[in-house]
Amino acid sequence: MRSETLKTLGQDIKRQAKSAATPAILLAFTGIFAWQATQGDHGLIMRSQRQTQMKQAEANLAAAKAERDKWERKVAGLTAAHLDRDALDQRARELLNLADPNEIVLQYGPKDKLF
Repeated sequence: MRSETLKTLGQDIKRQAKSAATPAILLAFTGIFAWQATQGDHGLIMRSQRQTQMKQAEANLAAAKAERDKWERKVAGLTAAHLDRDALDQRARELLNLADPNEIVLQYGPKDKLF
């Protein structure tokens, strides 16, 4: 009698385990998919990070285009038709720290302000 009750008890436990296994597996898969949807490589958090990176890249692109346009305007001004020889001479002397022999040079002290 006692062995029969243990046998039926074991069969009941197996039956309940089998009936609970499928929902448990499906619940685990649902949990995995939910985690991947939020935390995974293509999830919601990575999407927001990629959008932030995209905005930063677009800002960098805009800054690079602005700098390129600035340089294109400067280079376009160096053509012979647009070149101001006096301005070019003055700028070259400033950069090379040279003066024309006919110019008067006033030296300022290190603490004196020009403007």
